Amino acid sequence: MVEARVCYFTLVNVNVIVIVMLLLVSCTCTKGEDPYRFYTWNVTYGDISPLGVKQQGILINGQFPGPQIECVTNDNLIINVFNTLDQPFLISWNGVQQRRNSWQDGVYGTNCGIPPGGNFTYSLQVKDQIGSYFYFPSLAFHKAAGGYGGFRILSRSVIPVPFPPPAADYTILAGDWYNKNHTDLKAILDSGGDLPFPDGLLINGGGANGYIFAVDHGKTYRFRISNVGLTTSINFRIQGHKLVLVEVEGTHTLENTYDSIDIHLGQSYSVLVTADQPAQDYYIVASTRFTSQVLTTTAIVHYSNSAAGTLAGPLPGGPTSTKIDWSVEQARSIRRNLTASGPRPNPQGSYHYGMINITRTIRLASSACIINGKQRYAVNGVSFIPADTPLKLADYFNISGVYSLGSIPDGPGPTGDHAYLQTSVMAADFRGYAEIVFENPEENVQSWHIDGHSFFVVGMDGGQWTPASRLAYNLRDTISRCTVQVYPKSWTAVYMPLDNVGMWNVRSENWARQYLGHQFYLRVFSPSNSWRDEYPIPTNALLCGRAVGRNHI
Repeated sequence: MVEARVCYFTLVNVNVIVIVMLLLVSCTCTKGEDPYRFYTWNVTYGDISPLGVKQQGILINGQFPGPQIECVTNDNLIINVFNTLDQPFLISWNGVQQRRNSWQDGVYGTNCGIPPGGNFTYSLQVKDQIGSYFYFPSLAFHKAAGGYGGFRILSRSVIPVPFPPPAADYTILAGDWYNKNHTDLKAILDSGGDLPFPDGLLINGGGANGYIFAVDHGKTYRFRISNVGLTTSINFRIQGHKLVLVEVEGTHTLENTYDSIDIHLGQSYSVLVTADQPAQDYYIVASTRFTSQVLTTTAIVHYSNSAAGTLAGPLPGGPTSTKIDWSVEQARSIRRNLTASGPRPNPQGSYHYGMINITRTIRLASSACIINGKQRYAVNGVSFIPADTPLKLADYFNISGVYSLGSIPDGPGPTGDHAYLQTSVMAADFRGYAEIVFENPEENVQSWHIDGHSFFVVGMDGGQWTPASRLAYNLRDTISRCTVQVYPKSWTAVYMPLDNVGMWNVRSENWARQYLGHQFYLRVFSPSNSWRDEYPIPTNALLCGRAVGRNHI
């Protein structure tokens, strides 16, 4: 089991006040710091067979999925990761903003991989955040082998939550899965091919009816659901029960009630479910969306006062696989709870995102392309290729030739076979306020994530975005989140404060497209060179590429 320890001082005897005061001066655990939680993770290969086919998986402390992180707003997390794989390995933290600290982001643009037999200690703070997220391995298509887990950030006890405490808090990690090993899938992509259709769906690492959630009649439970898959959106539902949405990636929402919810790649939702049905077992269902073949898997809700094996009736139906309008309307119905507190004790609606002047508009058009005879994907005509040195290290050591700012334009560029390969980095000014429009001219649903930031989803619609599209923006009560879908032949617009200095990955959450170039980096820059804006390079930073041998201590 993973050990998590919180560092506090307890006064046990009034006669030792003087000694305690001296300790408060000398010990780094005090000085007004937030609590620390310590984890040690061993990353190994192991045999798994989630769909009944034996394959090589990536385990953390022997577990698939990996151990869950549970912490409280502003906690400091010290996570020591030992890599016993035969390849470099990194973990990234989907949705954790790493305030002033992109050094801990765990993607190759910011970090060297942990070498085989080596270790790296992440030191990150969940500063001013609440909500439901997950972590995952970011290198070499490792995500297709597991290595992911849940990551929840609870509110501090002094901050009111806008609903009563649930009887239990459950995590559901759902997504598509392949029976092929991750090395075989990577080889398909490296050879210029496209991934086949997935072999199935998993819920918490298991296939059909592979996981059971126990409930007591009459009580209400929180389910935090993340789509950790590689290529497909899912629809989530529970037989005979309503889903009351309460949180999306750190934003408390209006408590709308749904029969089912679409969850796109990389997204996380929290729902409340009341066990108000006759005592028996009920199906939890996840099924693929917008696919010609529909994959379905199940888990079980078990009422404690029912006999085991009382599942009955057909699986509850969801929207048809091609029902896009239904999904769009559901997405538009998700609104911010303006009166609820977020991570700080003030209403979420006190930040008037719609009244801030836009300093820059960035249009990001995706495209599929063939480059050098191989399938690639591009943003504004540029298909990303990793550099030989992490971009953040090149920045710090002033290493020229690793990347160039402006290597990706602010608007749509060449498409199709005219796209080109480049280590694409876009410059951005600290404290700017950007309007970002994701444009999808293709026939598939896309999902986009921006590291280090949360953004306001102000609009989405079909067709081509134009400046006139702004007339339909929601500038009052939209949600803020870190991952957003873009429907086929459609656009999605977000407002994003550029309030976090660092080198940040902007990527497709479709992992095959991401691997084949559907990403770039956003360099949010402050000229002040101050700890107020960004933390210094960690003393334990791993060096690789052209950064090897340079002094950073």
